[in-house]
Amino acid sequence: MLIQEAPLLLFSVIFAVSGQFLLKAGALKLGQVTSTNALSHILSIAVTPELVLGLLCYAIGSLTYILLLTRVDLSVAGPAVALSYVFSVLVGTFVFHESLPSTRLFGVGCIVCGVLLVVWQI
Repeated sequence: MLIQEAPLLLFSVIFAVSGQFLLKAGALKLGQVTSTNALSHILSIAVTPELVLGLLCYAIGSLTYILLLTRVDLSVAGPAVALSYVFSVLVGTFVFHESLPSTRLFGVGCIVCGVLLVVWQI
């Protein structure tokens, strides 16, 4: 992957992570789904701003990813967007105060190393 494609990759990752953040925030607003409230929760998705914006972010991220695929091999672009997993872990940890056990941190490190190996051109 060339430096010219980096902004497309970055935008794709940013919108994917933003979508995940907004979907989580919206899901927290809805509360836990049970068999008695499932239908009302499904209907509430359309009127919960965080969920609507989260879906919009995913749509924009998908469009950006498609543009990236016009310029980069799937074998490079696919693994490269795995960086969204890294940022999702960071958002979960620092925004939603989720735990970050050492095994998860090790996994994030493996993802970063793997992405570097895949996109690195020799």
